[in-house]
Amino acid sequence: MRFICVPILFLCLAGFSEGFAQPIATDLFKDDSLQRIDMAARSRQKKELLIKSATGVYASDYKKIYEEQFAEIDKLWSGTRAITAPEVQGYLQQLINLITGANSDLGDLDARIVFTRDWWPNAYSMGDGSIAVNAGLFIHLNNEAELIFILCHELAHYKLDHTGKSIRKYVETINSDTYQSELKRLSKETYRVNQQLEKLSSGFLLSSRRHSRDNEAEADRQALTWMRRTGYDCNGIRSCLQLLSEIDQAESFPSPVLNQVFNFPDYPFKTRWIQKESAIFSKLETADGAGEKDSLRTHPDCEKRIALLTDSLAACEGRGQLFQAEENMFVRLKKELFFEIAAQCYRENQLSRHLYYSLQLLQADSAYVPLAAWSVARCLNTLYEKTKEHQIGSSVDKEGEEWSASYNQLLRMLNRVRLEELAQLNFQFCRRYVAQARSYPGFLEEARIAEKRARLQ
Repeated sequence: MRFICVPILFLCLAGFSEGFAQPIATDLFKDDSLQRIDMAARSRQKKELLIKSATGVYASDYKKIYEEQFAEIDKLWSGTRAITAPEVQGYLQQLINLITGANSDLGDLDARIVFTRDWWPNAYSMGDGSIAVNAGLFIHLNNEAELIFILCHELAHYKLDHTGKSIRKYVETINSDTYQSELKRLSKETYRVNQQLEKLSSGFLLSSRRHSRDNEAEADRQALTWMRRTGYDCNGIRSCLQLLSEIDQAESFPSPVLNQVFNFPDYPFKTRWIQKESAIFSKLETADGAGEKDSLRTHPDCEKRIALLTDSLAACEGRGQLFQAEENMFVRLKKELFFEIAAQCYRENQLSRHLYYSLQLLQADSAYVPLAAWSVARCLNTLYEKTKEHQIGSSVDKEGEEWSASYNQLLRMLNRVRLEELAQLNFQFCRRYVAQARSYPGFLEEARIAEKRARLQ
């Protein structure tokens, strides 16, 4: 086997980094745990007030919904998803101050706004004042004006009490005579009961989604009103909505070229790892109800949202700035939050996604090569362990139409690469990057593990 002739590289280097006392940290920003605790406490206070206010005939329904609502909110504050690092929160607070300072009707604002480390592109108001902007959305933004629109939009949802109104509408609907009589009728049926219940639920869902679309349009209008007073360029609304319409396929950094990253002189890349199957077998899985995808969208089509604001946006044309707070911080966050996403994926055992982001980071900036190389080596070692223990299924996504072509290619490779091949790939990868990454805490240990496993094959 070609590998046998390779000299021992890492076993003798294992002590090289002993002089480096810094911890093996994956977060580029250190969270303020006290601030997270304070935010969680304020959410609990909101919950207690809502529970106390739930009186009357439908009190039990309201209390049940509030328990579910705040269980989701607790997840945000109890784990590592929310970024409460002082430097990041300081930047966010600058932006919030620009919004509230220009809008007197927001003077009593008690919102708690954070970036999260979540990979998917989203921003949301949770109804109690907790507002989150996922890093997976932020890294695709072009300027502060787009971010200001997102913040104003989510603040509008909170200020206009859209969550509370939706809850009240839901409780009224499920307790209405029409809904209850239909449930009673179905309880007596013996034929296709589940299908009829599903139809009833679907009808309520469609009604809720239409209500949600009205909320989105109202939040857009309110956001525009607030944003135009801040001095930011309101064209950021248009560019942000255009971005959102294509964001599912957007890439913040260039996609990894697998047949280059994993092609080595002593271990050439195997095309079978990523080669597509014949057309008869290669159709990707589609989520159930894909045909209803458009009709069930929570947000209205972004082009329609732009159309509704066209006249108002035209009146703002040529005014405002793209940046007012800290352009350098915005640019820095776009780059460094990318690794926060990757690190969070590793913590949550989303190894295929963690590997994909780490490979992107590897080629994004030479300054991050040591960190990214360690991250890739660690992930490949963990994938080896999971594969050996037959636990890989929960860590690696399946190919799907919802993913980008480049991510699907990585998923295909991870599905096809054999255990012994995975060991060789990681060893060769560590050989390639040892000169650049050996001083990074933890890299040589991962390299040593990779070499040991490769020699056992």
